[in-house]
Amino acid sequence: MPPIPPPTASGRTVTTPLPLHWCRYTPAAPRSRLVVLHGGPGAHHDYLLPQLLELARDRECLFYDQRGGGLSRTDDRTPITWRTHVEDLAAVVAEVAPGPLSLVGYSWGALLAMLYAIEAHAGRVGPAPVRLVLLDPAPISRADRDVFEREFAARQAGSAVAALRDALAASGLREADPAAYRHRTFELSVAGYFADPARARDLTPFRVTGRVQQSVWESLGDFDLAPALRDLRVPSLVVHGRQDPIPLASAEAAATALGARTVWLEDCGHVPYVEQPGALFAAVRAFLDDTESLATG
Repeated sequence: MPPIPPPTASGRTVTTPLPLHWCRYTPAAPRSRLVVLHGGPGAHHDYLLPQLLELARDRECLFYDQRGGGLSRTDDRTPITWRTHVEDLAAVVAEVAPGPLSLVGYSWGALLAMLYAIEAHAGRVGPAPVRLVLLDPAPISRADRDVFEREFAARQAGSAVAALRDALAASGLREADPAAYRHRTFELSVAGYFADPARARDLTPFRVTGRVQQSVWESLGDFDLAPALRDLRVPSLVVHGRQDPIPLASAEAAATALGARTVWLEDCGHVPYVEQPGALFAAVRAFLDDTESLATG
């Protein structure tokens, strides 16, 4: 893969309870700004790169590491909840991304975008987003998450991933090149997310802080976002791979509740920016072009 280029600017927030790392990629003549939310919870933004920088060709893209992951890690053992992340997002936007708010969320980041939009609609945070781009959103209900967990476990235990695991064990790579072996082990740990498990090699490695991930999902309880999403009036795009272990029915429910534009990607699992970048970015660019007046008014 090509290297990840340095950002135009970077820093740490001063208005959040914990300083959060952010970085900005700004083209020469940006049309508008996108705030991009990574997955997890408990991960960090750079595993979206370099592929998602396609969006920065003509729009400024702001990324930040959410509390508890990446360069925003903390030794504080206070549980991090979904409300923590919503409040952090509001503070990040106010401090380093003022103006009309366009949210692009991937996986958990898409769920965070929806949670933020719900809270903004209720007047509990602000500003409300003017548009949402939701890429392979995490399950919008506890029931859908249960389906995902079973499907992902089955894929990880399936014959395709098992064959890759056996090939690695027989390769001698552990002794010959420990760094390459660790990289390959990471690939196998996420192979079940892909329509073709071999495509995991093209994903930038990342780490998830387990306690953060656990505390956020626990804070959601027996959740179902669909009823609250029906009250929103925000132009939205939902993109989802048909072979994503997160059930397509969950993405369909989110899109129906939002009245969103939808794109279902063929031969694509949970990582469309790796598996189907051409179709993904064509769909996102068309939506952004059609709604650009909302982000520049």
